[in-house]
Amino acid sequence: MNKRKVAVLGPIPRDYIVTHNNEVIQKYGCVTHTAIALSNLLGPDDVVYPVTHIRKSDEAGIKDLFSSYKNIDTSYISSEEDRGDVIQLKFTDQNNRIETQTAFMKPIMPEDIKDLLDCEVFVCVPVTDFEVPLDTIQYIKKNSNAAIVFDAHGPTTALTTKGERVTKFWVDRDLWLPYIDVLKMNLEEANCSWFQNEYTLEELKHNDEIAMEQLPVFAEHCLRHQLKSLFVTLDSRGVMVYTLENNKLKQQLVPSVPVEHVVDTTGCGDSFAGGIAFSLLLAPEDPIKAAQFGNAMGAQRTQGKTFDVFKSLKETQAILDKTYS
Repeated sequence: MNKRKVAVLGPIPRDYIVTHNNEVIQKYGCVTHTAIALSNLLGPDDVVYPVTHIRKSDEAGIKDLFSSYKNIDTSYISSEEDRGDVIQLKFTDQNNRIETQTAFMKPIMPEDIKDLLDCEVFVCVPVTDFEVPLDTIQYIKKNSNAAIVFDAHGPTTALTTKGERVTKFWVDRDLWLPYIDVLKMNLEEANCSWFQNEYTLEELKHNDEIAMEQLPVFAEHCLRHQLKSLFVTLDSRGVMVYTLENNKLKQQLVPSVPVEHVVDTTGCGDSFAGGIAFSLLLAPEDPIKAAQFGNAMGAQRTQGKTFDVFKSLKETQAILDKTYS
């Protein structure tokens, strides 16, 4: 089998987390979840390339974290600018949290990935709107044959001058869609991505999640702007998968992989993106299989505080067989 290559673009924030159980966790997040989830699914001869900018003070810890994963190449993790994300997360319940960001990474630009254009998949997992710019997505699409998986958490999140991480409308969404193959988001991010021509002040007060009846309308809009598939996660219910088949909208709910006890949901979305990326290597035309792998990796992420929660391909396949057979 030929060596498979996947690039993961986004921040490796130094996270300080207070869980919904009031436990305190300090760890490196975002790209680490995606890269390590992929590392466990891929073979020893495959390569995962995290691409990011970090603080010099975090370099040793991040490199040490990845050192036991022999198929992760850290050559594209740069501390040259000494700019990386630092984020504090306080969960108010299992899925909701208050976020504060106190340091900000240098954006990932085309020159950061110009030597990785032979990768089969680029997974973009920005958490704030400046980290993976549109110019970089356009460069990948123009210069490679790779599939691009993109997490909408980035363009729907902004920072105030007090470091508060707040949601925002993805107003230039349609400029991005032609350059993305697989778009992943949750209900709140979908709401930020599907907006009215004008609102009343009263409507804006309660504008939190997209209405479920609007999801197919939003999905069809995205797919007719050259997106290949849209995944909208529904927390414990699973994920809605939208595609066009014979020029008609196809939608399917893929139920979640059940878990008995949730320890920490930080990084579930990033892990889900890793599952999608892996599935694209196996079956690029099967979005349902991608959703199943995404659900499996997201479920694994909830099961502990460390990266030991991620299982091998054989173990993950057994979970999928039990859940979806």
